Amino acid sequence: MRTVHKITVLSGGMGGAKFLQGLLHGIRGGTLPGVADDAEVTVVANTADDWWIHGLKVCPDLDTVMYTLGDGIDLERGWGRREETWSAKEELAAYGVEPTWFGLGDRDIATHLVRTQMLEAGYSLSQVTEALCRRWLTPTYGAGVRLLPMTDDRVETHVAVADADEPSGKRVVHFQEYWVRLRAEVPAETVVVVGLEQATPGPGVIEAIAGADLVVLPPSNPVVSVGTILGVPGVRDAVATTDARVVGLSPIVGGTHVRGMAEQMLTSIGVEVSAAGVGLHYGARSAGGVLDGWLVDERDAADVERVTAGGIACAAVPLMMTDHDATAAMAAAAVRLVG
Repeated sequence: MRTVHKITVLSGGMGGAKFLQGLLHGIRGGTLPGVADDAEVTVVANTADDWWIHGLKVCPDLDTVMYTLGDGIDLERGWGRREETWSAKEELAAYGVEPTWFGLGDRDIATHLVRTQMLEAGYSLSQVTEALCRRWLTPTYGAGVRLLPMTDDRVETHVAVADADEPSGKRVVHFQEYWVRLRAEVPAETVVVVGLEQATPGPGVIEAIAGADLVVLPPSNPVVSVGTILGVPGVRDAVATTDARVVGLSPIVGGTHVRGMAEQMLTSIGVEVSAAGVGLHYGARSAGGVLDGWLVDERDAADVERVTAGGIACAAVPLMMTDHDATAAMAAAAVRLVG
């Protein structure tokens, strides 16, 4: 494998953001085999979690990546700003304004105000994201990183859940309601991504995949994060045909997700909830899928043979992102696997 100068990562929110921190830590520390210490990283972020609330455009995954790489994320919550206050949320609740179950912190609101004003002035989401990143992706934290929305078009994920009070026996809620209000504690019967089939890739997305030396699918949700990115028309084909090597890391460890709702989402689309199940769901590039390599956790070492039999190089290594060094070691293992 030639020296890696350009890496493209298809990222969701917290899982992808934490992986990116470790990846950058490894690049700068020179611990990634065959990767230049000035390698450029392009992040293609999921925007199907986006929604409008209180007249503001909120982009949770874009903001989580941006805040994390800019050292402004609230690490305990895994989203939003650190040292946040909630005066606006409390005042909205006092007025009885719904939804009261979704809160925007005062600092976070500033980001959404800027984004919404720029969108209403005619700028695209990609242009707005670039402007916001001038603050967050500074030379200190985000040197050599570019953050791209998967599309500038409006795409929103909705989830069908059982509801005995509805004539159909089910109702459809926005992904944010399923995750925040329902806490993903009820089964997801169907996932519907509205607008995905009509969307076009954001500026630079296809070029970032086609021109990469390495494409990484981090341990983000394979259905509503990486899955929606790959679902943008043209993106899956770009990953399948790029000259880059494509490697993924399992979000399933020991038979379940570490954080989030991958188990619920995989069940909703009939995919086995296992490290092998997700790897084979992505599929081997040699058989029309998107992967050359797939890392599973040590606890799932028994899955390696199944994945390999499916035409994907596979290895079992520690996959818990306990700190930057551990995550950098994961990234190094991914590079070695496809190198």
